[in-house]
Amino acid sequence: MEIRNIRIQKPEEINFILGQSHFIKTVEDLHEVLVSSVPGIKFGLAFCEASGACLVRWSGTDEAMIELAKTNAKEIGAGHSFIIFLGEGYYPINVLNQVKNVPEVCQIYCATANQTDVVVMDVGEGRAILGVTDGKRPRGIEDEDGIQWRKDFLRMIGYKN
Repeated sequence: MEIRNIRIQKPEEINFILGQSHFIKTVEDLHEVLVSSVPGIKFGLAFCEASGACLVRWSGTDEAMIELAKTNAKEIGAGHSFIIFLGEGYYPINVLNQVKNVPEVCQIYCATANQTDVVVMDVGEGRAILGVTDGKRPRGIEDEDGIQWRKDFLRMIGYKN
């Protein structure tokens, strides 16, 4: 048994969703929910099949995002895990609940654009995701200036009035 740390490889501005499901049907159902939720969405997804041919199954609407998904899924290599990369300008907040509601989806590990490491346990023939590190540790407690910055930021990007 070996525990490994796998850094997600992606451009800084790109968001992704990492999760686990339980069935090969996941690839088509995730594709369908993404294109139904945000018309014109640019994404790539990959799913690590855990039985049969044990292939990285994939789909998407953007070649660069598809390649990121396939590369990272293969590197993670945990059975029934999936990863969705969203093209620039698309965000998990717009699709996360729909992804979680796909019947095959068992768990979401993270949805972020931050630097992320995936901790996996390799047991020989299989791998498990033990957890993720999403971004960095807190450096302190938010003060009044921090509260104002947060509020201003959310309004600047259009999430609050």
